[in-house]
Amino acid sequence: MRLGIDIGGTKTAAVAIGADGELSDQVRMPTGFGAEAVVATAIRTVERMTELAGVDASSFTSIGIGIPGAVDSETGRVEHAVNLGLEGLDLGPRLADRLGVDVRVENDVKAAAVGAHHLLGVAGGTRASSMAYLNLGTGLAAGVVLEGRLLRGGHGVAGEIGHVPVDPAGVRCGCGQRGCLETIASGLAIARAWPTNSEHPARELFDAAEAGDARAVAVREEFLEGVAAAVRLLVLAVDVDAVVIGGGLAALGEPLLFATRRILNQWAAESAFLASLDLATRVQVIPLGFPAAAVGAALVGEHQWLKSSS
Repeated sequence: MRLGIDIGGTKTAAVAIGADGELSDQVRMPTGFGAEAVVATAIRTVERMTELAGVDASSFTSIGIGIPGAVDSETGRVEHAVNLGLEGLDLGPRLADRLGVDVRVENDVKAAAVGAHHLLGVAGGTRASSMAYLNLGTGLAAGVVLEGRLLRGGHGVAGEIGHVPVDPAGVRCGCGQRGCLETIASGLAIARAWPTNSEHPARELFDAAEAGDARAVAVREEFLEGVAAAVRLLVLAVDVDAVVIGGGLAALGEPLLFATRRILNQWAAESAFLASLDLATRVQVIPLGFPAAAVGAALVGEHQWLKSSS
């Protein structure tokens, strides 16, 4: 049994994976704010999972944590997880001391990439040798798996394509640059361009565009071109076999998938080079409700992920 925990800004999700690779027990609970509260949340989650599985924490062959922010996967230290109130927490060592078991910590998007890669293997019977997980949430980021190994990069920032500037005259990004991809294709981008009191702004935007609202169509198309540009960037940079869209905005489902493919096919019709890459067929959306980051966290302690690419 392997245990994975996804610590998010408001909720924490956990899943156990059996020796056959199938998911078993799942748990969700609120996430505390601040270092002590985050540690306590993780401990409570492990305790609940051990109750459900009927085993001690020491019985898990690996325990992993997926968490936002800059993560040193070697030491288990988390930096700059602003939404969790963390500015330096040795999360892995602290949990290991409390649980008596080694705990590995990984950035949540990178963990989700591992989880999506696992899903491709379960669903298709074989894993794509290379895959990118495109996380469309409040911001935009990606995790990349190459030759079955997670790509972290020399400084842990591989996949941070949300901060690749694509419009020098665009709005200023939270990172300090101007016109980053994240300012076009993200939840924040939609909120800025389509202000609303709706609990689901992206869904409202897509519905309004489908109903023929000209302004909604314009906002939606700009967002979709950003998503398509992210897919193109990932394929051109690392030539992945598949790009799996996940994150909160993946809940848009087929409308998001089909529209992204539409734009990629439009570009292909104008470029023999892009046509040769067949970008549209490489894109898919992760199934609604699949706990990618928790599943990936359960797997990051395994041998192949310990020796991930740099």
